[in-house]
Amino acid sequence: MTIVSLQDIRDAAKRIEGAAHRTPVIRSRTLDALTGARLYLKAENLQRVGAFKFRGAYNAIARLDPGQLARGIAAYSSGNHAQAVALAARELGSTAVIVMPSDTPAAKLDAVAGYGAEIITYDRYTGDREEIGQRLAAERGLALIPPYEHPDVIAGQGTAALELLEEAGDLDALVVPVGGGGLIAGSATAAKGLQPGIRVIGVEPEAGDDTQRSLAAGERVRIPVPRTIADGQAAPIPGELTFSINRRLVDEIVTVSDDQIRDALRFAVDRLKQVMEPSGASGLAALLAGRVPSPPARIGVIISGGNVGAARLASLLA
Repeated sequence: MTIVSLQDIRDAAKRIEGAAHRTPVIRSRTLDALTGARLYLKAENLQRVGAFKFRGAYNAIARLDPGQLARGIAAYSSGNHAQAVALAARELGSTAVIVMPSDTPAAKLDAVAGYGAEIITYDRYTGDREEIGQRLAAERGLALIPPYEHPDVIAGQGTAALELLEEAGDLDALVVPVGGGGLIAGSATAAKGLQPGIRVIGVEPEAGDDTQRSLAAGERVRIPVPRTIADGQAAPIPGELTFSINRRLVDEIVTVSDDQIRDALRFAVDRLKQVMEPSGASGLAALLAGRVPSPPARIGVIISGGNVGAARLASLLA
């Protein structure tokens, strides 16, 4: 049985039309010359809430019945999904309660509060956000919208790749950042549904290589909570649902170091005039660092987010 289909992603695209931005596809001759390929960057750093997460959150919440919307939404997130749920809930006439790590970057905490959500914090190194979220949802009668373990969320995320392929045409490969695996699961479903021969390559930080290890082992592998500048990719284990998709559709996972991500952030500001968060730049980092073996001629790259405060970006680039 197909958990998420190309048709689900097309339906999601219609559902989010007018709510989510159709983000631009960026080209750079300098980048092409450096990598020896033709690159097409899908700028989800310019999406609402500054990340692709708005697509999945809006798609999932828009499918809830009016009674549930009246009761409200619960979610847990390191930041971008939190903002996405908070904004989507507000736009659809609902309310949101978000469980967030106490060390979440201030820019993300402030944004979630600004969208009107209630925030409950926990220690990411000792607490279990899923348990907290599930308990909260049960106690208050809220609909729990997880960051990636949900078919409607995955279908919504896949609309980014759908748009990229519609605009760029046939691609030889698609490079996608990997955290919990929802973006690459949706993207791979869209890409392989449209172009069965396309190569789908995921990118993880070196310290957070849980999906790479899991694909090699043929089962989900848990690692210690990653300590990396790519906070949006600090998942200790792939999602069960996302892994069931990614083990079928993802061809390869490569890793990048924090310093390689810093180089990509610097290149993005200097040459592309784009602000990216560390997780959002990991795909670009993989290309710049030569981590994608024998780059095919035409490569799509999803720039997954741009939520980084000015002070943090300056410290990362210092």
